Amino acid sequence: MNMLISVIIPVFNEELNIPIISNSIAAVFEQLTLDYEIIFVNDGSTDNSLQALKEAEKTNENIYYISFSRNFGKDNALLAGFDFAKGDAVITMDADMQHPPELIPKLIALWQQGNAVVYTYREDKNEYAKKINQLSSTLFYRLINHLSDVDLEDGIADYRLLDKKVVAILNNLHEDRPFFRGLVKWVGFQQTGIPYTPQARAAGTTKYNHKALVRLALQGLTSFSVKPLNIAIYLGFSFSALSICYLPYVIYSLLYGKAISGWASTIVTIVFFGGLQLMILGIMGIYLGKLFMQSKQRPKYIIDEMNIR
Repeated sequence: MNMLISVIIPVFNEELNIPIISNSIAAVFEQLTLDYEIIFVNDGSTDNSLQALKEAEKTNENIYYISFSRNFGKDNALLAGFDFAKGDAVITMDADMQHPPELIPKLIALWQQGNAVVYTYREDKNEYAKKINQLSSTLFYRLINHLSDVDLEDGIADYRLLDKKVVAILNNLHEDRPFFRGLVKWVGFQQTGIPYTPQARAAGTTKYNHKALVRLALQGLTSFSVKPLNIAIYLGFSFSALSICYLPYVIYSLLYGKAISGWASTIVTIVFFGGLQLMILGIMGIYLGKLFMQSKQRPKYIIDEMNIR
């Protein structure tokens, strides 16, 4: 029996890129002796992405699509693809052609050598990314590696191959907002990574703005560690200990009748500690919010239509 490879591609307003990426993947598999299926997950696009998927389906019987009722996020789109993928291995990639399809044979070759996970990380980002984005990416991965139990390479991408046993485990996780870049590392098994050079987008503009990246960073940090809560406790004890150092000056002033001046410094101190308390409460609020959303047990996504039977 020939092996089947499933390729999962989340789509959000990528109508111009859909025919390009589907034709490119089809051309790659024409050179391989493997069966394949391409599962596009339309994550609530507001352009003509769904129509583009229906047109692509007419030209390639290996193309399938799942269309959400609204935008549920990229990781939930990947989860939907996992739920319906039938392949012995699953490849996830973006629709904008920045993940080169020409790398697929290498991913499959490394999987056939016994690796349950073959992930990719950006090696050369200078040409297509601003230095400020590179710096923020580096800081994020260093921070999450320091504060969590997973080790993520700088520039790790959603372009990866997963064995079906790994996909089965990911499907059985019931996290409200899965962070697959970390979860794939967390499940373990034999893994290997390969570098790639991101290509320029074939069409359109990136859907990730700074707000979305900050949200992704907070999601990643709070999904794999409670160390931020521990840091908040240490900060509280540290500043409480420092405040004790102010007592000798207060006692001296009372005994010798010295006026305690410094209204401005007092206000600054109050504002500083008020901000610190709000930051700690915010950290706690993020974790409580995740528990609250998890307790609702709402579906991760809602399908409007699909052509998978």
